[in-house]
Amino acid sequence: MNAQEIINSGKLEMYVCGSLPTEEIADVEKAIATFPEVKKETEHIEESLIRLAENVAPPLPAMLWAYILNTIRKVKTLDRPETKTTNWAAMSGWAAAILFICGIFWMMNQQNNLRDELQVTTIENNELKESFETTESELAETNDILEILRSKEYQAITLPGNQAVAPDAYAKVYLNKKDNIVYIDARGLPTPPEGKVYQVWSLIMDPLTPTSLGLIGGTQQVENGIYRFENFPTPEAFGITLEPEGGSESPTLSQLYTLGMVTI
Repeated sequence: MNAQEIINSGKLEMYVCGSLPTEEIADVEKAIATFPEVKKETEHIEESLIRLAENVAPPLPAMLWAYILNTIRKVKTLDRPETKTTNWAAMSGWAAAILFICGIFWMMNQQNNLRDELQVTTIENNELKESFETTESELAETNDILEILRSKEYQAITLPGNQAVAPDAYAKVYLNKKDNIVYIDARGLPTPPEGKVYQVWSLIMDPLTPTSLGLIGGTQQVENGIYRFENFPTPEAFGITLEPEGGSESPTLSQLYTLGMVTI
């Protein structure tokens, strides 16, 4: 971790209070020696502990503070001034105050962790809710389209694949002659190569008169693989060709993928 991550982790408070796990103490002490800002933050925490303890504990000679602090850290005190007597009652009061403050630090750290976990859970729940609402909306749209295509106003026409170009290709056409609307299910077409696009044609057969309905893709899509077209001459047949990106003014018959007649 970098210096800021160590400061934000709450480990410095636990280190000062002597509650940091043994296996992490060396890492924290290394960080204190390496990063000036970490050392400064540690000193600030110690000073805060002293000020807080002074407000809740009996007076204690300054020379005993280092002893108490090092005892809490489980570190031996070096060069401790010799004293003839020790005020154990006062020392116990200070130790209790420091342990109380350390407990507050620990509880604050736990509260921050719980707050972070709650925030993550809330975000995940919102994402799940949005995903559910999107799926529900898509399902409703699919059901609406199915109701349309199953209605008696629509005639189903199969466009088989051109044996010379794409024998396995096919498409389904749902034609409403009254309202001049057609839905095309193009999921039976292979993925077009890069730079190419499928174009739909309404055909009059004699003489051959093609009228472009539009390209398969973009704003014409109303459902995954299903496209809607309208306002075209009454067709005798439908054909789908593979054209350069952007489409063509007339069909490339050598790239005719599917063709199907409209029955009376």
